[in-house]
Amino acid sequence: MKYLIIGLGHYGATLAMELTAMGHEVVGADGNGLHVDSVKDRMAASFVLDATDEMALSVLPLKSVDAVIVAIGDNFGASVRIVSLLKKLKVKRIYARAVDEVHKGVLEAFSIDRILTPEQDAARLLAQQLELDGGAEFFQIDGNTYVFKLEIPEKLVGYHINELNLEQEFGLKLISLVQGKQVKNFLGISVFEKEVANTFPEDYALQKGDGLVCYGSYSSFMQFWKSVR
Repeated sequence: MKYLIIGLGHYGATLAMELTAMGHEVVGADGNGLHVDSVKDRMAASFVLDATDEMALSVLPLKSVDAVIVAIGDNFGASVRIVSLLKKLKVKRIYARAVDEVHKGVLEAFSIDRILTPEQDAARLLAQQLELDGGAEFFQIDGNTYVFKLEIPEKLVGYHINELNLEQEFGLKLISLVQGKQVKNFLGISVFEKEVANTFPEDYALQKGDGLVCYGSYSSFMQFWKSVR
């Protein structure tokens, strides 16, 4: 896919490099030539221009990209004006970064496709990781639905899967069982491997090294997690 990123500060530059590394075509623009110089070799094209100027903005390939991302965070006025101009120019897909609730509220008035809140998201993610204490991984599907992967805690070893009552008691849907087992590699050395099983007997007895993949709300998972820790 092809993306245009306006604002190549730390956030915008990092986003540009990550998208390029994933194989996407990235075009970047910033009013600061030093910002552009720092990442221009990792993008398909780059522009030094003032994107708050409608004539300058119209030079960019606004209609040939899959999305335009306004990554400016420290200049509230510039961010809002650029989004306003993009809407005026009928850009089909607009993402914009917001650094606080006021900024977010103003951007919401434009009905853009997505408002990015990286600072808040990073803080929320860290808080959740600290709460889980490294015993589980997760990713968010939508507002309050997550997929969780957890390693079986010592307390659950020997339990049958149907004894966990995940869906009935906690509202969690079990997707997969991750089974850990000892195997020998080509050198004859015993190593620990994991295998994902999407079908399994409900009376399977959980063993040390096994894991579960389930989905549900964050609060439901934490209720379960705290009960087995």
